[in-house]
Amino acid sequence: MNFFGLILGAFMLVVIGLFHTLVIKVEYHFGTRLWPVFLVIGLFCMIVSFLVNSSLISGVLGIAGFLFLWNIHEIFKQKERVRKGWFPKNPKRQI
Repeated sequence: MNFFGLILGAFMLVVIGLFHTLVIKVEYHFGTRLWPVFLVIGLFCMIVSFLVNSSLISGVLGIAGFLFLWNIHEIFKQKERVRKGWFPKNPKRQI
């Protein structure tokens, strides 16, 4: 039996759920200022995915890399959701 696809699918489901929460928390506490961190981590994961020998680890790193890059977009979308009043604004944050 080959569990490769099931493992990658489960990983993707868990990471998408975690990143959804992460985007909300990052935007609440830091605004959109941390998008370069997501860029660097995403590119790092994608580059390392080329260098590892394990197909499973390469797949996990590739998925994580693309999700970090996608969440740059989501941080800016979250800013818009906060502006529309769909999510609470952090009253302590000035910017």
